[in-house]
Amino acid sequence: MSMLTPPGMGGKYRITGNAYPRMRRPRRRRYVFGALAAVAVIGVGGWGTMQLIDVFSGGGGAKPATRAQAAACAAQASPAAAPLLPKPAQVTVNVYNATPRAGLAKTTADELRRRGFAVGKVGNAPPVYDKKVPGAAMLLGASTAHDGALRVLATQLTGAELRVDARKTADIDLIIGTAFKSLTAKPAADKALAAMAAPPKPDGHC
Repeated sequence: MSMLTPPGMGGKYRITGNAYPRMRRPRRRRYVFGALAAVAVIGVGGWGTMQLIDVFSGGGGAKPATRAQAAACAAQASPAAAPLLPKPAQVTVNVYNATPRAGLAKTTADELRRRGFAVGKVGNAPPVYDKKVPGAAMLLGASTAHDGALRVLATQLTGAELRVDARKTADIDLIIGTAFKSLTAKPAADKALAAMAAPPKPDGHC
């Protein structure tokens, strides 16, 4: 009798031999592993397909532009015309000296005339401004001249203060202040004037 045969049992219940019965794994686990493997293969295949589509379509993974971005790019592609600024010959400048130094109004007016500006009155500053302009100069004109004639004249004098008053005429005042030394060098002034009249360039983000 084999050692594996329980006491009192024999005949057809007797276990003989040296081999043990093998236990098979449940078939359910095989099905689960097979399903997981199939999902993994499908996922990898789908990802590879998307990568190929992206490469052949020239895409870099960038997100599609929004409507606002598309509108901005369209505006940059067709920039608005530069604001129409008056030419120096169309700007009449009154030159006033608000400093104790004599002759500044005349020499400054002569230089502006050589640069193409029309010159109006030349003399000492009115009492309300006389010796009360600490900066290089004050440019004064009507509110309608702020984005036009005043800006054009400002290219000729770095650091000038722009102000508006209640006048109805088109002329503007250049009131020379205590810190004034000279007008901006003509090459630099011409460059600033040309840049101000040029249309804006696209920023290159489209």
